[in-house]
Amino acid sequence: MNEGLIALLSILFGILGANSIVYFRKESSLALKGNTLVGVFSSVFIIKSFGRLGFDPTSIVTHSEDQIWLLAANLSVSFFSGLFGVLLAQKVIMWATKDNNPR
Repeated sequence: MNEGLIALLSILFGILGANSIVYFRKESSLALKGNTLVGVFSSVFIIKSFGRLGFDPTSIVTHSEDQIWLLAANLSVSFFSGLFGVLLAQKVIMWATKDNNPR
């Protein structure tokens, strides 16, 4: 596997994680487009930020022995980052649209 394919798989798992939250919490849905965008950006952000711990696509390609465990770590982190990204985006939207004006 090359780095590009691993990066695309991690983005796909981020999208899957973001869209799977709808089955558990329907009120957290941002529609299909919103969930997909949040899944892409949150998985890319987390993998780029924490990928230096050893599970980024470059490390997966260069390590010959622990490749499957690094790939599993990459894909699971991408999935959960998409899932938690939607929850965080929903909290930010609720905070931003809350009526703060006293009457």
